[in-house]
Amino acid sequence: MNLPLLPTISTFFIVLSAVLVAIGWNLILKRRIEAHKKVMLGAGAAALTFFIIYVSRTLFVGNTAFGGPDELKIYYTVFLIFHITLATIGAVMGLVTIYWGLKNRLDKHRKIGPFTSVVWFFTAITGVMVYLLLYVFYEGGHTTSVFKAILGG
Repeated sequence: MNLPLLPTISTFFIVLSAVLVAIGWNLILKRRIEAHKKVMLGAGAAALTFFIIYVSRTLFVGNTAFGGPDELKIYYTVFLIFHITLATIGAVMGLVTIYWGLKNRLDKHRKIGPFTSVVWFFTAITGVMVYLLLYVFYEGGHTTSVFKAILGG
């Protein structure tokens, strides 16, 4: 199996971010506040690393089309839209949750944190599923960079 380097690395970072969120959640339950803070900032850094790799690849290499059977394409597309929506909501919630934590707005941070974590877990799980569908279960389809699509060639 020949897995593409950048999608594999970016998927690793999104999984790492979810694992760190789980560890951070466990730490706060044990009242280890400083460790929780460090781990959650690490989770945010892992998610940001994913995002930088994803955007860079999208701009310079392109998006990979679904290469599986045509009869599954609609299901993949609906699933992908669900994942993208979840990821967008999770990213915004993550930024807000981290911000409130860093600004010591702990009343708001405690209220939104558990929901943010759950959304992020589902984002990571659906992200891994997208990766598996694009590169493991089926051979990826055509890839075109944004620049090539716009400028031609």
